[in-house]
Amino acid sequence: MRTDLPKIRLGSDVLSGFDKAIQMEWLVTNGLGGYASSTVLGINTRKYHGLLVAAFNPPVDRRVLLTKLDEEIQVGNETYQIGSNEFKDCVSPEGYRFLVDFSLAPFPTYRYAVHGVQLEKTIFMPNGKNATVVIYEVFNPHESKVSIRVSPLVNSRHFHDVTAKDKLAWNFLQKPFEQGVTIQPSIPMSTLIISSNSGNFFADANWIEETYFRVDDSRGESCLDDYFQPGWFEFHVAPKERRKIYILATAGKSENEARSLFYSIQRKQAGINALYNQELERQRSLLTRFKERYVNLEIGEWLKWLVLATDSFLVNRKSTRKKTVIAGYHWFEDWGRDSLISLPGLTLITGRFEDTREILLTFKQYCHKGVIPNRFPDKTGDTPIYNTVDAALWFFNAVLQYLKYTGDFAFVQKEIWNTLQSIIENHVQGTLYGIRTEDDGLITHGPQLTWMDATANERFVTPREGKAVEIQALWYNALKTTELLAARFNQREEARKYYRMAKKARKSFIEKFWNPNENFLSDAVRGEHADQSLRPNQVIAVALDFSMLDKAIGEKVVEIVRRKLWGTYGLKTLADDDPRYIGEYSGDWNHRGNAYHNGTVWAWLLGPFTTAFLKVKNYEESWRRFAFENFLYPLFREEIFRAGLGTISEIFDGNPPHLSRGCIAQAWSVAEPLRAFIEDVALKRPPYEKEVLEETERKH
Repeated sequence: MRTDLPKIRLGSDVLSGFDKAIQMEWLVTNGLGGYASSTVLGINTRKYHGLLVAAFNPPVDRRVLLTKLDEEIQVGNETYQIGSNEFKDCVSPEGYRFLVDFSLAPFPTYRYAVHGVQLEKTIFMPNGKNATVVIYEVFNPHESKVSIRVSPLVNSRHFHDVTAKDKLAWNFLQKPFEQGVTIQPSIPMSTLIISSNSGNFFADANWIEETYFRVDDSRGESCLDDYFQPGWFEFHVAPKERRKIYILATAGKSENEARSLFYSIQRKQAGINALYNQELERQRSLLTRFKERYVNLEIGEWLKWLVLATDSFLVNRKSTRKKTVIAGYHWFEDWGRDSLISLPGLTLITGRFEDTREILLTFKQYCHKGVIPNRFPDKTGDTPIYNTVDAALWFFNAVLQYLKYTGDFAFVQKEIWNTLQSIIENHVQGTLYGIRTEDDGLITHGPQLTWMDATANERFVTPREGKAVEIQALWYNALKTTELLAARFNQREEARKYYRMAKKARKSFIEKFWNPNENFLSDAVRGEHADQSLRPNQVIAVALDFSMLDKAIGEKVVEIVRRKLWGTYGLKTLADDDPRYIGEYSGDWNHRGNAYHNGTVWAWLLGPFTTAFLKVKNYEESWRRFAFENFLYPLFREEIFRAGLGTISEIFDGNPPHLSRGCIAQAWSVAEPLRAFIEDVALKRPPYEKEVLEETERKH
C-alpha cells in the first residue's frame, strides 16, 4: 500500500509578496535534536536558522555551524547573485527576486530562473546524523558554459547566541582539500567539513558582518550576527547540459568525529542519491503505516503533514540511549510535561509503541523523589531541572494511554510499576518545591510549577500556588490508574488504599472547586481563597479518563469554556473580559511573559477540549462533525500552510487575526489536536480501552 508524500508549493504570486513570504519558514530535522531551517525566500530571520544546526549531546547542546550557502551564476560576462541576506537597512543581494518556485515535498526545494538558466536547490538531512546535504540540479540552455559559485557562510556558536567577530577570543582555521574544506575554531569546540562531489574549492577567507534577524529584533533579543566565509565552490555546466551537484556538510565536536561521519556517508553521487531516496522512503513509510492502521479513514494532505510532523519531535537522547521528545523547534529541549502530554498523539495513534516504551523509560530514569524532570537545559545537557508539579502526574496518564493501545501490562509491571508507586508515596509524604498531599486528599504545591509558568519583570505572572485545578484532576486520575494496576497485579490491599485516597480527593475537589453561581471550576485554591479566573485548565478535569465530575457539571464547564475562551486555533488562556487579558503576544521578554498565559491562544488545548466536548455529547455523530468543522479543521486547514510549513505553531495571539507566535513547530500543538481527531472525531478508539478501564470496576 504505497502512499504519496504531501506537497506544499508556493509560486511567484506568493514569493513576490516579500512581507508575507518572509514569514513562511521550513524545518527539516535529523532525529537527534539537530535541524536545518530558514524562510522560503532563503533569508535567515532568526539566530536559530541554519543549514546545519548540530546536536552535540543529543538532543541538546545545539550549535549553528553551517549558516547557509549563497550562490551566484555566471552567464557569459554577467554574474547574478541568487543568495540573499538581510541587513539592518537593506536586503543584499536581492537574489530572492530570481526565485520562481518553492516547494516542500517533504524537503524544501528552491527553484531559480536566471537568464534562461534553471537552478534547483533541495535540502535534506540523513536521519540520525549531524549532517546536511544540499542537492543542486542545474540546466544550461545556452551554447556556452555556465559557471556556478557556492559560498558557505559558517558559524560556530550555540544556537541561543550570536557571533560578533571583534569580540571572539579565537579565529577560524581552515584546511582546504581537493573538493572541500575542514573548518575549526582555533579554540577547539567543533569541526565542520564541507565537500562536493565535483568542482573545486577555492579558499578566500572573508567575513560578512552584522546580518540582521528581524524576528529576533521584534522579540527584543540579540539580532546581529557575523558569518565567516571560508571561500567558495566552483562548478561549470556545459552547453545544453543538465547537471546534478551535491554539497555535503558534516559536523562533530572533534575533528575525528566529523571526519568519521564524513567518510561514513558515501561521497559519490550515487551514494547521496541512495541516501536521499532512503530518507524519502522512511518518510513515506510513516504514512503507509498510518494508512494501514486506519484503513477506512480518508488521508488528506493536511493529515499527511500532521503524521510526518509527529516524526520531527521524536529524537534520541544520548544519556539514556533511548527516545525522547523535543517540545518545540527551534529552541525547546525535551520537557517532561510536554513529552508526556504529546506521547499519545506522537506515538500511540501512529503505532510507534517501542518509541512509547523508550520515552517512558527515559523519564523514569530521571525520576527523583517522585518528580519527573521539567526539562533538560540545552547548555548543561544531562542535568535536569525538576520545577514541575504536573510532569509526574502526566506520566501516569501516558502509562494509562499506553495500556489502552497495547494491553501490555507485563511491561508496566516489570519496568514502570515501582516508579508509579514511588511517585504516589513521595507525593503523600511531601517532596520537592512544597509538593505534598494535604489532609483533604488534594495536592498542594509551590508557585510556577504548572504549565502556566511564565515570568516577567522578575515575578511569576501566573503563580497558581496552592492547589491548581488540573493538578487535582491529574492526581485523581493517577490514583485511579494506580488502583487499576494494583488490582490487576493482585495487590488487593494496595488497590483498596488507592481507592480510598481517590474517593477522598474527589469529595474535597467538588466542595472546594465547583462554583455553582458561575458554572465553572476555580482555577486554583489556596487556603480559603479560590481564584475565580476563567481559564481553560478546567477542561482537563472533564477530559481525563477518570474524572471527578459528573456529566451535568462537565457540560457546564465545557459550555462556558467554549463560549468565553474559544480562539479559532485553540483556547485562550484567560477570558478577554478579565482586566489582565493581553490579546497580542509580542515585544520583549517581559511583555511576552505577561501575555503568554493571560490571553494567548494555545493549540494543544484543542486536544482535551475536543475530548471533553464530545465526551459530554456522548460522541454523537452530528456533534463529532460539528467539533471537526468548528474546532479542529480551521487549525489544520490554515496553520499547516503558513508560518512553519507542514507543522503547527506553539501559540497564537488572543485577538484576531490570531497570528502565529512562538515556536514554528510545537510537539503538543501537533499531537493533541491529531489525537483528538483520531480518537474522538473519527472515533478510532484504542483497541484495549474497554478492557483496561473496566479493571477499576472489579472488586478489590
